[in-house]
Amino acid sequence: MPKDKKTIRKASNGEIIAQVAAIPFRLDDRGELEVMLVTSRGTRRFIVPKGWPMKGKSERQAALIEAREEAGVRGKALKKPAGSYCYWKRLSTSFVHVVVTAYLVEVSEELEAWQEAGARQRAWLKPADAAVLIDEPELATLIRSLSVADITPPVEAMAEAVS
Repeated sequence: MPKDKKTIRKASNGEIIAQVAAIPFRLDDRGELEVMLVTSRGTRRFIVPKGWPMKGKSERQAALIEAREEAGVRGKALKKPAGSYCYWKRLSTSFVHVVVTAYLVEVSEELEAWQEAGARQRAWLKPADAAVLIDEPELATLIRSLSVADITPPVEAMAEAVS
C-alpha cells in the first residue's frame, strides 16, 4: 500500500502519526551555537531534516540517517530528544497532523556530495535567525529556545564520568 494511503488510514483511525527529525548543530569560532537548516524539495521552505520512523532503527538512528541523506552531515545524535513539535503534512489527497520528535545532531563532517544534494540547499544559522525562516511555529519556538546549555552535559554528569 502506498505510504500516503497507509498514513491517511492511520490518521483516520485516530492513530498518532509520528516522524523523527535531526537538528544538526555546531559551535562557531566564538563558541556560539549554530544550527543547520535545509530547504524542502517541493516548496523550498527552510526545514530540518526529518522523515518516517525506520523499521529496526531507533529514533536517534533514524534522525542520523535523515541528517546524512537530507543535509549531507554526519555526526552524533544526543541521547535525549531536544523536544517535539507538530505540523500539518501535505499528502497526495489530504493533510495529516504529525508529531515530530527532534534530536540534536553534533556535526562532525559535512559531505560535499550527498544523496539529496541536487534537491536541497543548506545553511548554518544562529538559532534566533533560523527560527525566523521556519514556517512551522512549534519548530521555530523549539529552535529559538536552543542554547549551548542544551548541548553541554551537566557538571554532575561530567564529574560522575571522571570518577
